[in-house]
Amino acid sequence: MAVVDRREQVLQAAAQSFALFGYKATTMDQVAKIANVGKGTIYTFFENKEELFDEILLEAIRELRRRAEAEIRPERPFFENVYHALDAILEFREEHELFLKLSQELRDIGTPQAKAALFKVESVVLAFLEKLIGDSMSKGSIREGNTEVIAFGMLKLFIALTGEWEMHHPPMNKEELKRHMFTFLTQGFAAAP
Repeated sequence: MAVVDRREQVLQAAAQSFALFGYKATTMDQVAKIANVGKGTIYTFFENKEELFDEILLEAIRELRRRAEAEIRPERPFFENVYHALDAILEFREEHELFLKLSQELRDIGTPQAKAALFKVESVVLAFLEKLIGDSMSKGSIREGNTEVIAFGMLKLFIALTGEWEMHHPPMNKEELKRHMFTFLTQGFAAAP
């Protein structure tokens, strides 16, 4: 029982260190100090910093996916489900200190591990969207198309309207964002015949 507790203690300390200092600045000595264990204790569970980081990242990704899946309701229309899932993903990324620190580290330093970690997160989100799109296509809820391209476009549109837009404009409220997403994705901008 104590072995499991020590491992968890190390994971919590490492998560705290990566969230506070980023990947590059986190050391095993730091994690040991925060966990209040000897550095050797860490190595009984994890071979190196990369393995420890991957464990923390994978748990964060699992939680991100759980939150997105919790937003899917069979009785709701496809675009409503997509919007709610993307909103849950965005909220999780904004409140999760590790993702915030990795984004900052990538922007400021360009650490390859931060880039790879954020790529993993985006890949999981895209796979989630692709499955949702594919399921909706097979039910006839939306027309056939390339699920990979559609998922990529949806995610990038959502990111642009929630993040990049705010660099030069006041943020949109959730209803405005939903309306614009719906317009882009379902109606386009062609005039009605």
